Formats: sequence, structure tokens, C-alpha cells
Amino acid sequence: MESDKIEETIQIREVEDSGENNETRGEETESTTLLSTSPSGEDVGGIVVQGSGGSIFQVTPAIVVHEVEPNRNGKPCKVDFDDENDDDGEDTTRNIDSNPLASNDELESPYSQQMELYADDLHERGKISQILNRIANYQGGVEPNISENYQSSPKKGFEQVKLGTLLGVYLPTIQNIFGVLLFIRMTWIVGMAGSIESMGIVVICCCTTFLTAISMSAIATNGVVPGGGSYFMISRSLGPEFGGAVGVLFYLGTSVASSMYIIGSVEILVKFIAPALSIFGDVNEEANAFNAYRIYGTGILIILALIVFIGVRFVSKFAALSLACVILSILCIYIGIFAATEDDNVKICYLGDRLLTSAIAETNGVFTCSKDNYTTLYNTHCFNNTCDDYFNEHTTRVVDGIPGLSSGVFHANLHNRYTEEGKIIGTEDRGKRAYGEIVADITSSFMVLLAIYFPSVTGIMAGSNRSGDLADASRSIPTGTIAAILTTSAVYVTSVLFFAGTIEGDLLRDKFGESINGGLVVAKLAWPNEWVILIGSFLSTLGAGLQSLTGAPRLLQAIASDGVIPFLNVFGVTTKRGEPFRALLLTALISELGILVANLDMVAPIITMFFLMCYGFVNMACALQTLLRTPSWRPRFKFYHWILSLLGLALCVTLMFISSWYYALVAIGVAVCIYKYIEYKGAEKEWGDGIRGLAMSAARYSLLRLQQGTPHTKNWRPQLLVLMKLEDDLSPKYPQMAAFASQLKAGKGLTLVNSVIEGKYMERFNDAQTAKQKLNKTIEQFGVKGFADVLVSENVAVGMCHMIQNAGLGGLRHNTVMIGWPYGWRHDHNERSYKVFLEAVKNINSGQMALLAVKGINLFPSSNEKLKGTIDVWWIVHDGGMLMLLPFLLKQHKTWKHCRLRVFTVAQLEDNTIQMKKDLEMFMYQLRIEAEVHVLEMSNSDISAYTYERTLMMEQRTEMLKQMKKQNVKEVQSIVDQSRVTTVSPTKIQLEPVQEESQQGPESTTDEEKLEIHQYTFTPGAAKVRPPVSNNGKAGDYLQIKPDSSYNGVHNKKPDKKNIRRMHTAVRLNEVIIEKSHEAQLVILNLPAPPKTEAGELNFMEYLEVLTEGLDRVLMVRGCGNEVITIYS
Repeated sequence: MESDKIEETIQIREVEDSGENNETRGEETESTTLLSTSPSGEDVGGIVVQGSGGSIFQVTPAIVVHEVEPNRNGKPCKVDFDDENDDDGEDTTRNIDSNPLASNDELESPYSQQMELYADDLHERGKISQILNRIANYQGGVEPNISENYQSSPKKGFEQVKLGTLLGVYLPTIQNIFGVLLFIRMTWIVGMAGSIESMGIVVICCCTTFLTAISMSAIATNGVVPGGGSYFMISRSLGPEFGGAVGVLFYLGTSVASSMYIIGSVEILVKFIAPALSIFGDVNEEANAFNAYRIYGTGILIILALIVFIGVRFVSKFAALSLACVILSILCIYIGIFAATEDDNVKICYLGDRLLTSAIAETNGVFTCSKDNYTTLYNTHCFNNTCDDYFNEHTTRVVDGIPGLSSGVFHANLHNRYTEEGKIIGTEDRGKRAYGEIVADITSSFMVLLAIYFPSVTGIMAGSNRSGDLADASRSIPTGTIAAILTTSAVYVTSVLFFAGTIEGDLLRDKFGESINGGLVVAKLAWPNEWVILIGSFLSTLGAGLQSLTGAPRLLQAIASDGVIPFLNVFGVTTKRGEPFRALLLTALISELGILVANLDMVAPIITMFFLMCYGFVNMACALQTLLRTPSWRPRFKFYHWILSLLGLALCVTLMFISSWYYALVAIGVAVCIYKYIEYKGAEKEWGDGIRGLAMSAARYSLLRLQQGTPHTKNWRPQLLVLMKLEDDLSPKYPQMAAFASQLKAGKGLTLVNSVIEGKYMERFNDAQTAKQKLNKTIEQFGVKGFADVLVSENVAVGMCHMIQNAGLGGLRHNTVMIGWPYGWRHDHNERSYKVFLEAVKNINSGQMALLAVKGINLFPSSNEKLKGTIDVWWIVHDGGMLMLLPFLLKQHKTWKHCRLRVFTVAQLEDNTIQMKKDLEMFMYQLRIEAEVHVLEMSNSDISAYTYERTLMMEQRTEMLKQMKKQNVKEVQSIVDQSRVTTVSPTKIQLEPVQEESQQGPESTTDEEKLEIHQYTFTPGAAKVRPPVSNNGKAGDYLQIKPDSSYNGVHNKKPDKKNIRRMHTAVRLNEVIIEKSHEAQLVILNLPAPPKTEAGELNFMEYLEVLTEGLDRVLMVRGCGNEVITIYS
């Protein structure tokens, strides 16, 4: 056999270019040269194949090469491979008699040649394009509830109406905020509190709602908000107990608010529009008015409930009409303010400083305001020509009720004129209605007026309550709500100033317009006629009530569907049109109870308590999410801060007790009862002795709560187990892993830093304690909030397996394992260098945990550095979102904060690249993660000569190691090196040292470290053929190797076709990654599935080496098999 020559054929042809004319296109020029390998040590010939751009390939000995003429147009050469043997085994014997290496037809696979390395994952999880399409259409990710809990969607066969920002949020919010109080209570509040304190009331209330709107916008843009609005946001941020309690209170507040709007509309109708409709007598009598409110209010409630039942489309249409009335009314008021003149001004009558009712000031329907003995005023105060003292001592006077802006009444209305019940408005004197004096019906104060006014600004969640009907709730809610608040706040602030500067003070304090013949004060101000305001205010108030009746049932349906309050489950049922009919019936019943109260000033403070409590919890939720920095907290709305949220919370609590401390206590008591009802099944109490006992009880309780079930996707964060390798002195070999773990965790969640010592526990107990102390110092040095532990095992791989299985306690367990790359695995004489790594990867994969394999750890930044550049994510297969979550968590740390995120994915030949990019952009938008998106096509599917040679070298090395292991050869490394030289010596490939090993410093003196320092890696782009150089430095013969004849069979085999495709994946991906991400601060990519058999382990390590070579910092990630990130709030 020594004289035999082994021949094989390679066909190399030029790549065709459809865009240019090439005279030699498609031609193949062949010349054959026989190369011989002789054990006797003769020179080995070699043929150099040169392609474009200086790319040169040299085929190993024992192969016949067809030499190609230089490429004229500079295009690359393509190697066509063919193999008649279709055996899939990795070590199959090949037919070596003049067969092509491989052909494209033979190498076809379902996912094309480029992705063969990830074929197992692609088969199991699907292609990225398919995953993206489902995710972009809300089918990927994890919904908050698998059933149709939060979907106010209609049943099949009915098309649901989806609303935008204007009709869905802005208009309902404007309607609810303006509502009834602007028209029938605003002037009274300004008159009683004065312009200064009235401005304070308006500013405090508007600031409270504005801060709440900011917090609500952050929560609403933190994912998709299904039906349930504010309840959904609070319950998903603070838990079901808080969410259920606050949700019920907010529902009650919204339901009672509908009764307030209905009472207000009836008051406008019966008192100001048509007093003749009163069926119980004079409406100026309180009892008669309240009875009329109850009768007409019930009728209006039934009509509005029927409209709501018809559907949201009709509500929206009516909303547009009523809002038009609101806008028209406000415009008429503003025009009237500037157009007020003395000619058409209303007149009011005074006796001394006491404002008189129009019934006393008029005689036989004619305004007289005189003390003459024929007037009604005289007959009221005098009997038998004897008059009371006040009548005798004071004279009457007629005053313009609305003198205008130039009158100077603004200065007279600056200060408050609070009045006790039963006293004449604006004075300390007791009043008599029989004398025509206007008497206060309730005691007014800053706190009372604040409680009455606050419902004027409580409509801010009208849009969020209907989130299930919105086309894009996370975009519409913040935009529409904040715009509505700014609009209404501007109206309220200017109205305070204009009312105080235009209207006489006592007329402002005349709540029911008794001095102007029972007219509405603000209507008298309007231009051109008071009927514009009367009709407009009536319709707008009805619209606000309609909005409340629309939002409240949907809120109750969301609570009932959630199942947190069992006795409410019956209200989760909807009709075929998706309308919550049962919830609507209960809402109408609660509203009817409010209507039966009939007193607007008594209903308003109740609403204030419910709304303030809800707003307070919205602010608390935003503050806690911001301070805790949970991974799911990624709001697209950026203009928020936890200080603003805490300020909003403080304002809500303060206003609750300022307005009415007893109502506040009742509301809190109801919330506590509901909270305990929801929690009682899982409640646990234990009183320990002393602080430590209490802490132990709390810790045990928390661990048991954590153990109750797997965390929701929204709450998933990587709980790290860092497997640390130790030096001989038991100190961590790569302490920078602790720093990276700290940057990834940002001080939140669980971090375990563990290590394994080889040996017997009885003998190495002290070493274990020493190593544990050093690990504790390391994690303290790098600011890791976690725990350290060391395990002693007779086998390191088995010990790591135990660590992976059993680290942690109860629910405080890891779900992600970080492990370092086994540097020097190629040169280490002990196969354990890579075996431990691979066994750990397999165990982590079997345990359904996430895996982070860090390569180049010594080049990773310290926690004090601040990097600028990009974090590049290469998303090859779907991993549950790990590749998206990790860079987001890293960017929370100051070291990576200023790095931009770029996401790359690879399109298959049959994929629509444009659609993939749109889907990926939509997915990132829904995740609230800012990233630059790229979809790449690896159009060149041909196997290069470099890929073939690299695969051949890998398989020869693997086969030789197997044979040497069987023969128990001691000098493994020397023979392996000879094999490597024999295989690749004609191919002059420039080698580059791995940077992290070259920077370890002069103290690396152990044999293992020396091997690591001299580790080299191949760089395809740097492959150059150099002239052979002999020992004397002159160009001459190639290196001569004298391998043992027993290994000749190794060189007689051709590479396995699957291995060629896998290597092709690694090479092509590496080329693309180097091209796009060579300047990236960090590259994150999918870790392929580990080999299932021992035979492919060395090849797997080689694939990973090729995939990541030339990159400084690499994080290879393998998901846990579950979704870890969600688009929902």
C-alpha cells in the first residue's frame, strides 16, 4: 500500500453572473495533477486554486485537483460537490474513486444548507418567518388569560367595532370630564371659594389627574391592554388582591357617577329648562325637587341603558353629538364673556347687602326692586305698616349681575365667602327664605368644595375602561387621555378667571339662580341666547352618563371573567354581540340607588373617594414597577418618573382625607374587606418572638408563595446560576463572569455563584469552605446581590449536574445557567476540557432551563465602564424571547445603557423578506423595545472549498483521536498536531490568537494556560496562501509529515454531507456576523442544539468555534422552551 496513490476529483467552476457578459461563463477548464502521499517522507505536491479577491484554496494531499484558469471578471469560484453515498452516518466510508465531493442536489434540506446547524431547533420550533407572522398578529407571546377573559369580542358571525383615539378615548374623556358640574356648580364654587382658592382647587385636582394620567399612560403602553382598562392595569401590576379590591371600588364609583350625571341632567331639565314639568309642586322646594329628580331620573336611566345595550356604535355616535353640544356651549360662554354689555345684562336686586330672589324683587311679573308699599318686597317685610328693622335701615339697589370684564369685580371676588348652612350666602347672618333672602343649603368650605368639584376631573379613565373596544389601546389611551386632560384643564382654569372677572360675587354664590328667576347663571352669560347652554349642557350631561353606563359594565365583566371574586362570575357572560348584558343590569341597579338619593352634593363626595383610591393605586403601581425594574416594565411612553407617581399617590391620599375623612375610611374599609376576601384562601399568619422570628416567618411565607406555581410570563426574569471555574488556589478563574451577572441582573432577582471541586468531601471540606469565602468576596467586590456555594464531587461533570438540579431553595431557584467557554479545548490533552462543558449544556437543556454561554469573558467591561456602540442580536431560531429580553436587561445597567440594540434575523429562500421585516418591526414595537431591525438573505448557498477543507480537517482530527484512544496512545497532542499539519499544510491559512487568552498576562505558567495561550482559531476572511518556507527561511518545499501507516485510513475518507452543511452554516453565519457586527460591543446569538450522541461532540465544539471566531464578546443563548417575554401589560 505504500506505493499506492489515492486519487479523488474536485470540479471547480466559476460562479455565473447574470448581470455581466462573460466570454468564459459556464466553461470548465480542467487539468489534472496527481498528488501522492508516501510514508517514506517524500515531498508532497500541492495544487493552489486561486479565486477572486486573492481567495486561494489548497487541497490536502491524496486528492486530485482540477486547476482553473484565473477568473477574468473577478467573480468568486464555486465548488460543486457530489456524493453517490446517501448514508447519514457521521463516519461513513466514502467511495473515493474519482467521485465529486458533493452536489447541491445531494445537500438539499428542508431548511436549506445555510441553517443545517440549527436544523433540530427549526424542526421543533419552526422558522423565524412563521413565528414572526404569528407574533406580529398577536398569536405569538403569551396572553394574560387563555380563555376569552379580557376580550370584549363578539361571538363568531358578528363584526366588532374597533375605535380609534378620537372616538374611543378623547371624546369619551372630554365628555366625562366636562360633564354636569361645569354648568351647574362651577360658578357657585368660584363664588364661595373666591378666585384664588378656586384656582387652587382646580390646579390641585387637575395636577392629581394629570399625574395619574402619566402613570396610567406608562402602564397602558407597557403591553397590550385588553378589556378591563384600569382594572386590568392595576391587577396586573399589583396583583389580583389589590386589583380586585380597587377594581370593584372603581366600578362602584363609575356606576354611581352615572347616577350623578343623570341627576344633573334632570336638575337642568326641571329647574332651568322646564320647571312646569315638576309633578310635585314648586321645584324651589327641596323635597319637591328631589322627588321630581327620582321620577325623571329613573326614566332617563332606562332610556340610556337601552342605548348602551344596542351597542357601542350607537354610543359613539351619540358621543359625537353630545360632545359637539359641549364644545358649542363652551364657545358660546367664552363669546358671551367678551360680548357682555349693560344693555342686555341681567339685573339683580339687593336689600342692603343681601341678594334677593326674583320672586321678591318682582311685582306682578315686573322687576321693581323697590321699597314702595305696593311692591312684593314691602308686603313681605311689613305687616300693618310695621316693618322689620333691617328693612327700615337699608335701601334697595339694582346691580348688573354680569357687568363684564372691565367692571373690576374680579378684585371683589378674589377671596372666599364660605357660608354655613341656613345663613345668607356670603354673610354670617341667619336668613329667612320667607323674606326672599337666598340661604345656603349646605355648609361650604375648601374641603367640601374640593370634594364636590373633584368629580369634574374624574373622567380620565373613560377611554381606558373601553380598552377592549379600541383598535390600539396602548397608543390611544395615553394620547387621547393626556390630550383630553390638557384641553379640559385649560377650560377649567380660564373659566375660573373669567367667571370671577365677569359675574357679580353674590350671583356666583346663588347656586340655583333664584335671584334671576331660577335661571342658570352660566347660561345667562352665554351668547347669543341662554337656550344654547341649557340644551347643550343637558345633552352633554346625558352623554357623560351614557359613557359611564358604557364603561362600568365592561369593567365588571373584566373583573368577573378574571375569577378573583367568585360570586361575580355570573356577570362575565356576554351576548352574541359581545355586550355584557348582566353587568349592565347590575350597573343600572346601582345607578338607580344613586338616583334615589337625588342630592347631587351628597353623591359627588362618594364618587370622589372611589376615584381617588383608584387613581392612587394606579400611581402606586407605576412607582413600584419603575423602582423594582421588572423585566416586563418596558413602557413605550417615556415621559414618566417614579417621583411623579409617588407625588400623584400622595395627592390622592391627601385629597381623600381632606375631602371627607369618614368617606375615606369607609372606602378603605370596603377595599380591605374585598382584599381579604380574595386572599383568604392563601392567607397565613404567624407571630414569632422578636425581629428574627418575624423575619423568618416572612421569609418562609414568601418562599411558600413563590412555590405555588410557575411565574407568569410577564414576571419572568433570569434567576441566574453562575457556574464558576476555580484556579489551583481556589480563587475564581474568570471573576469577570460575576461582573457580567451583576450587569445583567441590575441587583434584582436571584443570583447563585457556585463552583465544583474535584475530590472527596471528607478530604476537601476545608478547601470547599475556602473556595466559598473567595466566591463571596468576588460577588461582594462586583456588587452581585446573591449567594455563593461550593460542591465537592469525585467527578466535576456529575457535580455540576447536581448543582444544576438542586441549587436554590423552594421557589427561590434558578431558571438560567451561565457557563464559561472551555478555552483551549482543542489542545488540552484531557478530553474533560470540553466534556464538562457539553455535559453541562445537555443537563441544562434537559432541565428546561435557559443557558448563557459566555465567550471572551476577559474582554467584557467592568461595571464602572460605560460603553457606546451596539448590542447585536442574531435571532436564528425562536427561543421564547430570551434573545430580546437579555439585551433589554443589560441596557438597564449604566455600562450598557448607551448602546443601541440591533436585531438581525436570516430569511430562508422561500421567505418574504419585506414581510418578515415588517413583522419583526411590529413585534419589537409590541414588546416596547427600541431596536434597529435587519432581515438578511444569505443568497450564496454553495459550499465553498474552505468549508469542505475545514470539515475534512475536523473529521480527520476526530477520527484520529478515536483511533488513538482505542490504541491507548500516550502522546495524543503531538500526533493530533501532526494530523492537523498533514491535513492543512498545503493550505496556508493565517491563524490569529484568541484575544482573551493572549491578554492573560505573564503569570500564566501552568501547562493548561500555556496551551490556552497558544490556541489559534481560523479566520476565513484572512485565509491567504503563502509560499512554502523551509527551515533556512527560503521558499521551498512544503512541510513533510511522517504519520503512522495505521492512520492512513483517516485520510481516505470524505466528509459526511451533514457535517459539510453544518460547517457551511457556521462559516456563512460567521462571515455575515463579522461583516455586520465586527464593531459591536456584544454579539448575542442562538446556541445550536447539543449533539444527542457522544460521536458528534468534538464536531459540535468545532462548529461553535467556527461560528464565533473573530468576535471579541459573544453570548450564546439557548432558551428554556417557554415564553419569557410578552406583548401584554
